[in-house]
Amino acid sequence: MGSVQVRVLRLSDAERMCAAYRRNRDHLAPWEPVRAEAFFTVDGQKASIESKIALFIAGSDVPWVLLDGGVVIGVMTLSSIVRGPFLSAHLGYWVDKDYNGRGIGSAAVAYAVDAARQELGLHRLQASTLTHNAASQKILKRSGFEEIGLAPEYLKIAGAWQDHLLFQRILF
Repeated sequence: MGSVQVRVLRLSDAERMCAAYRRNRDHLAPWEPVRAEAFFTVDGQKASIESKIALFIAGSDVPWVLLDGGVVIGVMTLSSIVRGPFLSAHLGYWVDKDYNGRGIGSAAVAYAVDAARQELGLHRLQASTLTHNAASQKILKRSGFEEIGLAPEYLKIAGAWQDHLLFQRILF
């Protein structure tokens, strides 16, 4: 990913996360749940990070940040990690509006796939996109994910229950 680094989210990232979400607020609004105003504050980010770290410690999520020179330029998460016979997780990510089109999303997804396989021993990753999110669908397909179906009214995004395309990648 060139100068972009990936690492697990830390509580000390609250100010950087706040700046990233403020910078990308309008860019992310059509693709994410409606956020309370407090989410866009340092204290709001501290609370969010504490929650994500608790899930990381519990083994159900892996929250990563994408950094360029110490600036958060994206977020990526493996969530809902299930062990036992399923060995699966859900992949989600976003990249800063000023970094789109540089291959960072594809490189980040490749990183997550490798970590899921090598470090976590997962068998399968799933991802979902809004039906009109062509850019994310292109990244997933280029990364070896296959479309497996349509989930009607899957997530409440931008204030409305919206359909999503479902993708999966079998890792081994």
